[in-house]
Amino acid sequence: MPSLKELLNQGDCFANSCGMKLTDVREGYARAEMLVEERHLNAAGVCQGGVYFTLADLAFAAVTNSHGLVTLGVQSGITYLQSAYKGDHLIAETEEVFNHHRLPFCETKIRNQNGDLLCIVTGSAYRKRDTFTFEGLE
Repeated sequence: MPSLKELLNQGDCFANSCGMKLTDVREGYARAEMLVEERHLNAAGVCQGGVYFTLADLAFAAVTNSHGLVTLGVQSGITYLQSAYKGDHLIAETEEVFNHHRLPFCETKIRNQNGDLLCIVTGSAYRKRDTFTFEGLE
């Protein structure tokens, strides 16, 4: 049986096709990483906004599901602070701000390889009663 990290890295087909991977998963915390490539750029030559959101969403999924119940996003907000460029290494770190039994709330900060804060994403989710089956978090 796969761990939560393995399950999401393999099962999130869109994030996987974008070259994104979870690198650390703990209860209430996750880190996802990627390298910005040509395919991630918009017409202005900077990282497309959906890339930030998808990277944050992958880490968000790990955090909200780390308690073993199926949890799905219901709301999110994103603030872009600085642009990422081709060759940048992006690191998204998500922390559970409030672990409500039905409506958890998280914050994700995305930084580049220099530690520059590029983006902040907040989101809430709905925690179902269904069990999410996996073997450990890592």
